[in-house]
Amino acid sequence: MNPRRKTRLWVALTVLAGLGLTMALVLYALRANIDLFYTPGEILYGKGAAQEKPEPGQRLRVGGMVMPGSVKRDSRSLKVSFRLYDARGVVDVDYDGILPDLFREGQGVVAQGVLGDDQRIHAREVLAKHDENYTPPEVKAAMDANHTRPPQAYKDNRP
Repeated sequence: MNPRRKTRLWVALTVLAGLGLTMALVLYALRANIDLFYTPGEILYGKGAAQEKPEPGQRLRVGGMVMPGSVKRDSRSLKVSFRLYDARGVVDVDYDGILPDLFREGQGVVAQGVLGDDQRIHAREVLAKHDENYTPPEVKAAMDANHTRPPQAYKDNRP
């Protein structure tokens, strides 16, 4: 191989390696900033055909309904804990901050935060739907899939 071709080959390989490294870094950075959407049932039992569960420490968004009677407020701080449910399961959420004005029991909410080792969501933000006619598409699809509530969602414990 003559020296000119060898130089071109090294330049081409260097450019390809640089592009590959750049793409890998971009994809890694994007992966770290993605909040995947889950329902309470998907957190407990897995998502999709592969039944993939989120790992503790993973950032995520959880959408569901606030279980009646589950909201517990700390009288000395802004800490609030509540339970979110869907047709397949119930998860606990801890939040330290001011809740939206429309937040209430039986209301659809989306909590953004981190999944703890104890399967609790440690939320950094809680979003409540702003209109009776609006539901986030992911929550609507998950709730439409099965219109049933878990028995714990009823105040009088009836199925």
